[in-house]
Amino acid sequence: MCIPAVTPLLTAIGAGGAATATGAAAGAATIGSTLQTIGTVAGLVGTVAQGVSSYNAAKDQIAQIETQKQTEMQLNSVEEQRARQQFRSGIAQQRADLVARGVSLDSPTAVFLGQTAAREMTFEAQAIRQGGLATQTELTGQQRALRARGKNALVKGGISAAGGLLQAAPDLWPELLK
Repeated sequence: MCIPAVTPLLTAIGAGGAATATGAAAGAATIGSTLQTIGTVAGLVGTVAQGVSSYNAAKDQIAQIETQKQTEMQLNSVEEQRARQQFRSGIAQQRADLVARGVSLDSPTAVFLGQTAAREMTFEAQAIRQGGLATQTELTGQQRALRARGKNALVKGGISAAGGLLQAAPDLWPELLK
């Protein structure tokens, strides 16, 4: 008689164990789903952060190039002034040599030599200025390229994050598949 009474008890215990196992499995699935969501979000944030970091690095380089442009402009100006000063000094020496030889400074030869020296001085100054402008143009081109790369990195980070979210969507929200 004991055995028939024990059977319902064992059945109840077995059912309770099954319910516990089912609850544990559901809890594990919930934890797994939560961890998967956290991993996906971390990946998305990492992708966006990488894009932002690349953009900020490009901005820093652009600022450094701007500083370099200002320095180059100042150096170019000083170089031009020094070249002009050297030519003026050379012209003054040439005049002194002409006077020492007894040549009048208003003679055609003296005027021609003075005009030639002045043209050379102007040409040298223009060459220095053009070299400076070429450097400025090159540095501006580098800035534009860096700005474009920085913006592209920012956009790429956002698009990659969106793509990662779309790929993970079926796992994150399985109810969307229904």
